[in-house]
Amino acid sequence: MRAVLDAHADGDLIALATSGSTGTPRRVVRTTDSWVSSFGHVAELTGLDTRSRLWVPGPLTSTMNLFAAVHAAFVGATTTASPAGMTHAQLTPAALGRCLDHGTELGGVHVVVAGDRLEPALSDRAKRAGAQVSHYYGAAELSFVAWGSHADNLQPFPEVEISAREEVLCVRSPYLCRGYDGASGPFRTGPDGFATVGDRGAVTDGIVRVWGRGDVAVTTGGTTVLVADVERVLRPTVAGEVVVVGVPHPDLGQVVAAVLTDAGSFTAARSAARSRLPDTHRPRRWFEVADLPLTPAGKVDRAALTALLVSPDRAARRLI
Repeated sequence: MRAVLDAHADGDLIALATSGSTGTPRRVVRTTDSWVSSFGHVAELTGLDTRSRLWVPGPLTSTMNLFAAVHAAFVGATTTASPAGMTHAQLTPAALGRCLDHGTELGGVHVVVAGDRLEPALSDRAKRAGAQVSHYYGAAELSFVAWGSHADNLQPFPEVEISAREEVLCVRSPYLCRGYDGASGPFRTGPDGFATVGDRGAVTDGIVRVWGRGDVAVTTGGTTVLVADVERVLRPTVAGEVVVVGVPHPDLGQVVAAVLTDAGSFTAARSAARSRLPDTHRPRRWFEVADLPLTPAGKVDRAALTALLVSPDRAARRLI
């Protein structure tokens, strides 16, 4: 945290590791201005100031947590090691769910949720607990892209232009990185200044809809199935969460599998798959798990989830 502020004072570039949730972690190179120039907007959206006490329970190796801590130090807010007395919190959706399950006091707290999709139901649950909820979509390479109170009402973050080109979200803003240090990655910039990391989505009537990373796929019988395309169809039909992965198959290589956290949604989800997805994209395996495995940064760990589905310990319940 201090190193970022020192780099800003000296005019140096910084290199930050990505979470690696969709592959090998990379080091993203950016100017400190690409973060600092958004501080005023975030402060206005959240009310963070010198009187604030910010709780960041996640690791500072995650760029979203590091950003929150650096922003707090920049404006003179206090970061706290526990939720007691907090006025603000930076959480993933999974961490927010745990707070609600454990009865963490959220009355009057402004909770900023990022790192994964925040479903409207979880946002509403936090609001009923007295929290003020903000949710944003972004990436280590792009920084802030869109902001709202949950994943279904995201609007472009201030000073951000968003374009969906062939269902790939492209962004132009002052917050973009310079590229990678060493290994290449999904970040691409066009001659018009618009950049992308391959996330799929749409922009309709000013609302930004994010479907998922476009390079996460299942190869089944020679067909490449983007999990974002399947999850987009299933998600509105489920009460809990749904994650699509590929599980090994002796003849097809992989088959598409859908994992639910609420088995009561199975019938509706399967019906949607049958009516709205081509045969190649329909899940052939359906499972229920009580809790989705997470990475240290609080995102769904797809590799660990796949391993759970094929393990013999029956931690995942096969629905069909």
